[in-house]
Amino acid sequence: MFDSGELAEELRTLKADVSRPFDTASEGIVDTSRTRAEALADQIRTALEELGETLSEQEEQVAHFVSDRPITSLASAFALGVVVGFMLRRH
Repeated sequence: MFDSGELAEELRTLKADVSRPFDTASEGIVDTSRTRAEALADQIRTALEELGETLSEQEEQVAHFVSDRPITSLASAFALGVVVGFMLRRH
């Protein structure tokens, strides 16, 4: 009545034809995702570098402030410790 080999060959051809657009689409999605992830990683890297530079500058300013006013710095640190201690004891 019908040839099963011919039918199997047609099914394989149909399967290949149907799966080809999905393979192409998935490759495009992967490439797009990779590109976006790399761009985001670059933005994060840049932001972290800027943050590091800013923190270094602030650290230098604090070091100068402490070295210029050691007694005031010590008194401020002590007062802050007392306040935090009272706050933690109440809760």
